[in-house]
Amino acid sequence: MKLGFVVNDVATEQNNYTTIRLARTAINRGHEVALIGLGNFIYDANGTIRAIAHVPQHKHYEDDDALLADLQGPDAQTERISVEELDVLLLRSDPAEELSDRPWAPNSGLLFAQLVTLRHVIVLNDPAHLTDASNKTYFQHFPEEVRPVTCITLDADEIKAFIAAHDGYGVIKPLQGSGGQSVFVVTPESAGNLNQMIDAVTRDGYAIVQEYLPKAVDGDLRLLTLNGRPLQVDGHYACFRRFNDSGDARSNISAGGKIEMAVPDADALRLAEIVGPKLMRDGMYLAGLDIVGDKMMEVNVDTPGGINMAEELTGADFSGFIIEDLERKVRLRDQYKRTLTNTELAMM
Repeated sequence: MKLGFVVNDVATEQNNYTTIRLARTAINRGHEVALIGLGNFIYDANGTIRAIAHVPQHKHYEDDDALLADLQGPDAQTERISVEELDVLLLRSDPAEELSDRPWAPNSGLLFAQLVTLRHVIVLNDPAHLTDASNKTYFQHFPEEVRPVTCITLDADEIKAFIAAHDGYGVIKPLQGSGGQSVFVVTPESAGNLNQMIDAVTRDGYAIVQEYLPKAVDGDLRLLTLNGRPLQVDGHYACFRRFNDSGDARSNISAGGKIEMAVPDADALRLAEIVGPKLMRDGMYLAGLDIVGDKMMEVNVDTPGGINMAEELTGADFSGFIIEDLERKVRLRDQYKRTLTNTELAMM
C-alpha cells in the first residue's frame, strides 16, 4: 500500500504519538509512507491534489525514535507527491493545536481530504463527518444516556446557575480544545474562583459545563475502537486507565497524567456498544472513548491516541492489526472496482 498520514506539522511530531507508531509499523511491513503537514497540500493547476510530504528514507526502523529522527533530522527528505495515488490517507491532526496561530489549518486539511475521497483514496476518519465533529457539540449527537448532563453557553450566569443546580460541583471546559487545556473542576471549596474559571474558558468562545462525576477522582478509561467496536487483539483490549496523583484533576497524558493497564468493565463495554452505530454511520474508523463510570466524557475522533501505550502495557500488536485491517480495506475497494463509498469502506 501507499499510505499518507496528515499531521499538524511533521516538525512537532513526538516519539510517543500513535501516528509515528502506525507509520513505522506500516514501513516495516513493506508499505510506502508519506507524512503531510496541514499546510502542505496543493491543488494543482491541472486539478490534481498534491502535497509536499516527508518521506522516510529507509525500509525498516528499529523503534519510533529512529523513524522520528529520519523525518525531523537535517537530512530529512521531502517530495512533491500526488495524494491521489495513495491507497489510504489517515487524518491524524489535532485541531486544538491550531486554534491560536493557524485557525485556518484544520478546516483546510479537511476540505483537501474531501476532494481526495473523490479520487477513491480511502480517507480515515471520514472527512465529511469529521467536519461535523470539529468541536465538542458532536458529542451531543450521541444518545443522552451515555453523556453527563451538559450545558453549552457563553453566558456566565447560565454557567453559575448550572453549577448551583448541581450542589456547587461541575466541570468547565472550552467547546474546542483537547489535552486538558483550560479544563476546570468546580467544587464548593473553589467557588471563590468561579468567575476567573469562566473568564479563562469563555475568552476563546463557548464553554461546556458538565455535571461532575465523582468517580473521576480515580481517573478515566481510554478505550479505543476500530470499525465502531472495541479494539481487541489476542484477548487484550486497547484500553488503559489514565489518572493523576499530583492533585491535578486532569488525567490527560499531556497534562501530566499517568497510565496503567485496564480491562473495560461491563459499563464501558455497554457504552461502546451504544455509541458504535453512530461511529459506524459517520465513518469514524478509529476513535477514543473517554469513560468515567457509566458515562462518557468525550469521544475523540480527530486524533485518537494511545496505541503505543496500550502495546507497551499489554504486549499486543495493535498497530500491526490496524495496518492489516487497512490492507483488507484496500483489497475490498479494488475488488469492488472502487464503487464503494468512503464511509462504507471506513467501517467495512
